[in-house]
Amino acid sequence: MKLLLDQGLPRSAAALLRRIGIDTVHVGEIGLAQTEDAAILEEARRSARIVITLDADFHALMAISGAASPSVIRIRIEGLQSAALSHLLQDILSSCRKELEAGVIATVQPGRVRLRRLPLRR
Repeated sequence: MKLLLDQGLPRSAAALLRRIGIDTVHVGEIGLAQTEDAAILEEARRSARIVITLDADFHALMAISGAASPSVIRIRIEGLQSAALSHLLQDILSSCRKELEAGVIATVQPGRVRLRRLPLRR
């Protein structure tokens, strides 16, 4: 699985994930730090990456577009440092692999992961 970390998440988390073999890039590493969310979704779709974000706008954009990809994981846990984020994502990728490959919106809260299959129905 390939990940695209959005602005607001630590760049160092991308490096930690790469170190353990998860193909991960941060938007700041590829010149997309100041880019609109729709363009980030398009880049994730083009490069077959899962978007990891703190931003609720990605869910709204996926609902409006009716798109079946990319999968988006929204983290709703404040103050995660790089190592904790890396461990959390490893757990999610392990437990939700099939769903993420099929296309989902995931909302991650302390002790809970909520999945909604794509495309989202209005």
